[in-house]
Amino acid sequence: MGITGSIIVYVLIWWIIFFSLLPVGIRSKKEKFKERVDGMDPGAPDNPKIGKKFLITTIITSIIFIVIYYLVRFNLLNLRGYLQ
Repeated sequence: MGITGSIIVYVLIWWIIFFSLLPVGIRSKKEKFKERVDGMDPGAPDNPKIGKKFLITTIITSIIFIVIYYLVRFNLLNLRGYLQ
């Protein structure tokens, strides 16, 4: 796997994991405020903790990518062999 392919695989895995982690632990403002506050979307999250989710996503993606990289490097995951 070349550097370009590695970067593409890493970025794709990162975004999939990130979008999977976005709804985890979200509480909406609707639960916290019973009265209506003008200018605030009732479905908006109270504190999305984006920085923490970026860090968790990067750690999970790095682990998954290392496993995939070594599977490809030691020829345990060879998609070209299956296509022939």
